[in-house]
Amino acid sequence: MSTTQQAETKLVQTARRPPVEMVRTARAYAEQMVARRSVRDFSDEPVPPEVIEAAVSAAASAPSGANRQPWRFVVLTDPARKRLLRDRAEAEERDFYDHRATEEWLSAIAPIGTDWRKPFLEVAPVVIVVFEVHRGGEDPKPYYVKESVGIAVGMLISALHLAGLATLTHTPSPMRFLNEVCERPAHERPYLVLPVGYPADDARVPELTRKPLAEVMIER
Repeated sequence: MSTTQQAETKLVQTARRPPVEMVRTARAYAEQMVARRSVRDFSDEPVPPEVIEAAVSAAASAPSGANRQPWRFVVLTDPARKRLLRDRAEAEERDFYDHRATEEWLSAIAPIGTDWRKPFLEVAPVVIVVFEVHRGGEDPKPYYVKESVGIAVGMLISALHLAGLATLTHTPSPMRFLNEVCERPAHERPYLVLPVGYPADDARVPELTRKPLAEVMIER
């Protein structure tokens, strides 16, 4: 008998579709995602909690190294906790923009118009803080943590967008204060902050262009 424990297996349950339907489905999804934009001006209108649960469930189905699933999704809706999050994030961001950000970085983000002020952390009805789970406590050793969590976050953003909600990927620097705000142990490391909600009625986004497919897709 092999000393390596084998997991039980089952047949792959993938619905095979006619090529025409496959193309139509793939193009429809691409059109939806191409229309997605990061939003910084949110309405405070509540969103259905079932939507957030379903989106996190989709994200948690992502592939991961050795199936360790090294992620935590902390869903913040309490106004006081969101206010604390904003206060702590703005303190870090102000120091970053004033003292640590390079001129190259400031020049790169100038067209987007961001600064240390982060009102969306308080206004958005939901803020999801994503953590990487490293070895500690009862959690087994994870593998390919950043890759795994990155895939899961991509699926989370996609699910929320398809449900009709806007998101913003925010990475305050540094992020360790998020452990305290979210009451998470040290072996969980902050990865990303994701405000979620409806865009404000007067929300605007900068005109951006994306690289053409021929530049990003190489066929051999």
